[in-house]
Amino acid sequence: MLNDLDAWFVREILVHERALAGYLQRCWPHRDELHDLRQEVYARVYEAARRERPASPRAFLFATARHLMTDRVRRSRVVSIEPMGDFESSNVYPIDELCPERWTGGRQALRRLVEALDALPDRCREVVWLRRVEELPQQEVARRLGINGRTVEKHLAKGMRLIADHLFGGDPARGRGAPAAAAPLEEGHGRQQDD
Repeated sequence: MLNDLDAWFVREILVHERALAGYLQRCWPHRDELHDLRQEVYARVYEAARRERPASPRAFLFATARHLMTDRVRRSRVVSIEPMGDFESSNVYPIDELCPERWTGGRQALRRLVEALDALPDRCREVVWLRRVEELPQQEVARRLGINGRTVEKHLAKGMRLIADHLFGGDPARGRGAPAAAAPLEEGHGRQQDD
């Protein structure tokens, strides 16, 4: 005998199985993953319905499928920054051999980049992270942060400039990567104001 949640699931969700299968086939390029993808959608919907039943089950089902596919695409783009392991034991030798000095230099560069990100003003850091690391479109960043697109552009420009200053030794007091001896801006060619 089905409990209340199971009966709801059969009545409101499983009736859309054919439509869901068609949707996944149209949207997901990896045919061998379709069955697992559909099962994961069902599992997510079931778990969410355990906490609270959605008002619009069909819309919730398809939104869950869309979010799951988006999550999988994002995960596939993630590149590990950890060392790959010992190439000696596998008899695989990289073409450009990684010497200890180069490995250490890479770790130091990464540490400096983290320091540069941490030194950014909060809103600037959020914008740079969402645009450059998560690769979200400008309008999506604006929507998430509750600001307009032009403000996103300004924060991104300011953040990238401050990161470059930190990494390449620009003059942070002037807010530009140019050396302090550079000629001032001509009259009538005002600078873009920072937020």
